[in-house]
Amino acid sequence: MGADLPDYYFRVRENGAAVFRIGTENRQRRIEMVEIAAVNVKNGNIKPHGDVELTKADRTAIEDWLAARQAQMAAREVDDILRTVDHLNLTTQWAQSRATDAQLEAVTDTLLLAMHDLRTMLVKRKADRLGKAEA
Repeated sequence: MGADLPDYYFRVRENGAAVFRIGTENRQRRIEMVEIAAVNVKNGNIKPHGDVELTKADRTAIEDWLAARQAQMAAREVDDILRTVDHLNLTTQWAQSRATDAQLEAVTDTLLLAMHDLRTMLVKRKADRLGKAEA
């Protein structure tokens, strides 16, 4: 079983992960998980746990995981936005075909403000990008 296990385990937390070194080299062949570091995905900080000194292999494994996790989170973010576009389309269909006057009254102002805010920001950012392209 020990050969099938990875050398490291990353327990995902809200802003990163706790990193554990996996070991089975003991008399009972039990799986040992020793916490060696904490990683912050947002700023890339790697902080050794307690008195642990990270080896080059530890740092390489953590940095590889960090890069993969950041790419995964970026892809998820774009996917979430595309799902929002789908949800907006479903909301439009609902408002057109099934919503009652009372339901529309309950959501219209909030939706209009949120859409206005989004539109304003998108137009501003697009103008910024076009300005940079011309420069």
